[in-house]
Order: sequence, then structure tokens, then C-alpha cells
Amino acid sequence: MGELIKRLREGLPGEAVLTDPDVIRAYANDMASFCEAGTPAVVVLPRTVEQVRHVMRTATALRVPVVPQGARTGLSGAANASDGCIVLSLVKMDRIIEINPVDRVAVVEPGVVNAVLSRAVAEQGLYYPPDPSSWEQCTIGGNIGTASGGLCCVKYGVTAEYVLGLDVVLADGRLMSTGRRTAKGVAGYDLTRLFVGSEGSLGIVVKAVLALKPAPPEQRVLAAEFPSAAAACAAVCAIMARGHAPSLLELMDGTSVRAVNAMTRMGLPDTTEALLLAAFDTPDPAPDLAAVAELCTAAGATEVVPAESAAESDLLLQARRMTLTALETLRPATMIDDVCVPRSRLADMLDGTAAIAEKYALTIGVCAHAGDGNTHPVVCFDPADPDEARRARESFDEIMALGLELGGTITGEHGVGVLKKEWLARELGPVGLEMQRGIKAVFDPLGLLNPGKVLDL
Repeated sequence: MGELIKRLREGLPGEAVLTDPDVIRAYANDMASFCEAGTPAVVVLPRTVEQVRHVMRTATALRVPVVPQGARTGLSGAANASDGCIVLSLVKMDRIIEINPVDRVAVVEPGVVNAVLSRAVAEQGLYYPPDPSSWEQCTIGGNIGTASGGLCCVKYGVTAEYVLGLDVVLADGRLMSTGRRTAKGVAGYDLTRLFVGSEGSLGIVVKAVLALKPAPPEQRVLAAEFPSAAAACAAVCAIMARGHAPSLLELMDGTSVRAVNAMTRMGLPDTTEALLLAAFDTPDPAPDLAAVAELCTAAGATEVVPAESAAESDLLLQARRMTLTALETLRPATMIDDVCVPRSRLADMLDGTAAIAEKYALTIGVCAHAGDGNTHPVVCFDPADPDEARRARESFDEIMALGLELGGTITGEHGVGVLKKEWLARELGPVGLEMQRGIKAVFDPLGLLNPGKVLDL
């Protein structure tokens, strides 16, 4: 321990090396439930690329594991510490290096907060679409590590589609650049995409070149109430089958709606069993909204209400963003699943989740990025009740199994981390797992980067 701290301080300022046990305990885990976390030996907060390289050279020399972290808003345990590790927190590397309106790129350090970048590019008439629900806290580095999504994915896609190039510090301290800043480029294997979603298990992202889009017009939102989740899902299928391109297509089940209402007093319809929010950001959204309203009515909507102003649209979207916080008020703890299924199986996923909730006598609220089939079942439980905690974990596993049975994936945007690594093997299959472990061995032959996560079974 003493040698580790001594060597780290040789290349880092004193304030960047944290050793107080009470302080480093705060860096032990992210926001996931049921994920073990160890006690780090030290927390380092570098401000420069060279400082990150020094940390990795030191870790390699002493064979000490390294756990990269951002804002720790993740929901899979991917940022959880292991015993005796170096926690490498990148939150101090928070510079927006460049915003280029001609090339439509931003060059940023990993600690830049998503919302800060979004507002900075908006000032220049540009748009960075990925917007996870935690966008006011989560960092770009964390978004890249978990391949984050958000409410806008149905039209604009996820983080992976906006990462053009990366600077990455490898496990042995070497610095590698991947990708490009040009609009096109196919030179060599796509190593940039390999790092996106790797959860810090292949290298440390220290700079990113991100693609930007022109800022779209303000979107207008329509809310549709349904007597069942199946009816709302039928409307989703109809909207997508007719070729509409909503900027947002979100679903809240009845449990989620009632929880948000109870917490915020927003006046949402307590009697609805599903609330569908559709938005368009075209210059004239009225025709699309009218067409979607007709499709919702035909699918069984009991009421369809278009927002009359940008303020009303924002209020409806705020209700959707508050879902997780509201569900957290129902029981002392929550487990948040992240199963993505084909849109055509969305109703089966929601109905199956409701059956699982009934089977285990639990409250499970579901919100979903319905336009891309990404559901977030939220299991509410009391961890102080051993039987309820057991039922919560078993229901969580059944939900993942259901997603795979429906042709889906165990994670659409939250990552694997600790929480789902056993399930990853089931999804990948033995050959896929062998190939991915081979890639890990190339980049991290000593197994120092984020041990115990993703492929470490």
C-alpha cells in the first residue's frame, strides 16, 4: 500500500490522491442494487492525460487493478470498486476543448456532464442528441462506457452513433487514438465502436470527438391515455409501421403514472393503465401529431391530448423523467431492469412483466423508450425484508429471461457491469463469449481494468 501511494504521488498533485477511508468509501459503488462493491486502496482524480498515463503505468508495474469512474450514476455496478483497487475518477477532466460548427463536432474530456455539453452546443445552434435520464449528472465518459441512450433514441440513436474518435490510455499506459473527426472514414477495424460500451474494461477514454447535428425546432408532445399496456403497445406498432419518425415515443404504465402523480401532483390521469407520449420536432409537427392521434384512438386510447405550448410539452416530458424518482418513493429500494425487445414484442414484454409482478407479489412499474423497444421495469422492494429481497432478485432474473425469450437483449443502454454478467454469457453463447474474452486479453492481458465486471465470469 505504501509503495502504491508513493508512486502515485510521484506523478500526481497531492490533492489528486485520496486516502482517507471515510472519503474513499464514498467512491465504492454506483447506483445499482444487489451489486457487491469492495474497498479501494486509493482514489485518484487526474486532470491531465499524462496523469492518467502515470496511474496506469503505476498500476501495471505493481499489478494493481484499476476501476474507472465517472459520476457513478450507472445502474449495473460497472463503476463499483474492487478490494485494493485504484479508483480512477475522471470527473476533474471536464473541459470542452472545441465546438466546431463547420465540422459539426465537439471535442471533450470524459468528465464533461452531458447537460453541460448539450447546452454549450445549443448556444451555437447545434444539437448533441443522446440524453440519458440522468443527463444533469452523468458524464460523457460514463455515457461512452455504457453506450447510453435516452428519450430521443427512436429518431436520433444512441451514444455509439455519435462517437467519431477517441483518445484512450491503455492498461500499460500507452496512449492510442482511434477513429476520426471527418464525416466519413473506414480505415482499419472500428476500434472506436469497440470501446463504446466496454465499461472501462479495455482502456481509459481521455478524449472524445463527438458528432453534432443542427438544432431541430422545438418539439411538440402528444399524450394518449390507454386502458391497457397492450393497447398502448399496439399504437406504438401502428405509429412505426406507418413510417412516422417521432423525436420521442415514451410509455409509462399505470403504476408509474400513479407514482408520478402522487409525488408531483401534476394532474396526470390516475385511472389510465398506460400513458403514451409522442413528440415531433419537424418545422410543422401538426400533421404528424394529428395522424398519431388517429392511430392512438384506433388502438383504443380513451383520450388523446396534444400539448398546446412548449411549456406543456416540457411538463409532460418532466413527468416521464421523474418516473424513477417517483417509483423510489413506493418502497425503500428499487432494482431497475433494462431489457430491450423488438417493437413487435413490446406488449408481450409488458404483459409478461405484469404477470411476474403478480407472481412475486411485488410492485413493478414500467417506463419504456417504446419507440425502440427498450423497457425499464423497476422492481420496488424492502431490502430489510429477506423474503421480499429474494423475491425482488428472482423477479429481476425472470424479467431478463423473458426479454431473451422474446428475441431481445438483457441491456439496451445501462450496461452489464456486475449486475448482469452471468446473463451476458447466456445471450452471447459460448463462441461469442470466447471471442470477446480474446479481445479483452489483447487490450488488458493482466486483467487489471475493471476486474469482476462484464466478461469476468
